[in-house]
Amino acid sequence: MSHHGSPSLATDAPVTDTGIPPSNSFLVSLFECPVCFDSALPPILQCQNGHLVCSNCHPKLEICPTCRVPLGSIRNVALEKLANAVQFPCKYTFWGCERVLAHTDIAEHQVSCEFRSYTCPFPGVSCKWIGLMNAMVPHLMDQHRIVTTQQGEDTVFFASGILRPGTFDWVMVQCCFGFNFMVILHKVDRYGDQKFYAIVQLIGTFAQAQNFVYKLELHCPRQRLTWEAIPRSLQEGIETSMMAKECLMFNKSVAKLFAKNGNLSMNVNISRW
Repeated sequence: MSHHGSPSLATDAPVTDTGIPPSNSFLVSLFECPVCFDSALPPILQCQNGHLVCSNCHPKLEICPTCRVPLGSIRNVALEKLANAVQFPCKYTFWGCERVLAHTDIAEHQVSCEFRSYTCPFPGVSCKWIGLMNAMVPHLMDQHRIVTTQQGEDTVFFASGILRPGTFDWVMVQCCFGFNFMVILHKVDRYGDQKFYAIVQLIGTFAQAQNFVYKLELHCPRQRLTWEAIPRSLQEGIETSMMAKECLMFNKSVAKLFAKNGNLSMNVNISRW
């Protein structure tokens, strides 16, 4: 076989142990985005000189990062067709993933890849930790000492000094059904106007979160406040839910009603859907 010219895409080309033609790695390199170094997958956009930018980076740029001409929105139809003949490695290869998939399947895989890296989920703190999902709870226990832990599907979440001035977060890790859940109470204090947001997040994937329901309950004699929902997943985060008010919300006067000596107890129940 000649080593000159374009790599062959013939079906009788030699293959590796994984069934991928050895020319595949060269073809993958043709799709590399010069900004993020991930593969530019269809729709593939280019500048007028033919330099690629992936669809994630394109909206953030006005000029081509390679030749500095105005970027525009020109589609590279030929490369989009070639993408159908290429197997793309998961972008978490560095962390240990060995999966190689068609461009139509790679995005779905990367969302739930077990080697996907995550930033620290502790709210309100600019922690620079990045790691795998299974390393997250040990990180929280080691670096965020105010995090408490509870075992079982029925627990009590305790927040002390909830009426203190300033924005604050209370976090508990609840372990049940073989999973770890983060119970978070977030307080925003704007010039004495205090608002509280309570939510449960699964340290797991979106698909896994759909199997559970959590219930939060504040109670005092003759009064009860409850919220029930599917937990948010680590892949979704909690900020959007709080902004959309998709969580247990209450204000300072309600907090005073249910608190005892400035401390708040909240019942947490997690059950299978």
